[in-house]
Amino acid sequence: MIYSVNFKDNGKSYYFIGDDYHIGDYVIVETERGLQYGKVNNILENKEDIEYKSILRKATSEDEETYYKLLKESNIALSKCRELVNKLELNMNVINAEFTFDRGQLLFSFVADERIDFRELAKKLAGIYHTRIELRQIGARDKAKEIGGYGVCGRKICCQRFLNHIDAISMNMAKNQNLALNPSKINGLCGRLLCCLQYEDEAYQECSYNLPLVGDVIKTKNGEGKVISVDILNRKCKVLVESNKEEIDFNNENGIE
Repeated sequence: MIYSVNFKDNGKSYYFIGDDYHIGDYVIVETERGLQYGKVNNILENKEDIEYKSILRKATSEDEETYYKLLKESNIALSKCRELVNKLELNMNVINAEFTFDRGQLLFSFVADERIDFRELAKKLAGIYHTRIELRQIGARDKAKEIGGYGVCGRKICCQRFLNHIDAISMNMAKNQNLALNPSKINGLCGRLLCCLQYEDEAYQECSYNLPLVGDVIKTKNGEGKVISVDILNRKCKVLVESNKEEIDFNNENGIE
């Protein structure tokens, strides 16, 4: 069987092969970065001819203690790294630190507006922690996922609650949904386009098929008129015909020539 495992709440899922595990089990797995402590969140059948790394074993109470101990040490390492960043006057914001379960690697995630020469920082950190140091620059969306917060809808942001993978989001999605292209309305906490714009984009594209655009001139039973508004989901539009507003329903195309 194939098991989907994540290493932090609402983090990205990774896939491993194993036997006799259940959803909710904590397990020890081997990754490219070293041993990791994770939680099984889904079980899938192995239908593809793909080789996966194996789950080594089910986690013990001692493993759990080690995991929480490493979390505390990671927070201390984060504070130390930020202190060194200030001392070295590096223009970067370190937002997370994480030890692998076997302490074989210490990963720091940071955001920066430009490319950073962090070689001296990595050297000092390696001298303190005596393990392999990796500093990874991440984008604004990843930062929001790490920090969390509440969106304009009043709920926790999607990337922290359930999105394991963030697909490409374009301005066309906002245009397809007839949204006002106001950054305060269509941008999330990260300053990028809202992830939820993609949820209904396919439905909006289907509903907008053959609909006119605002500004188009179309023929109606009362003569030519200019489209002044479009209701995409209900497939209706309002047309101004000789100073009179006329609503046209495109579900049955009444009044359209």
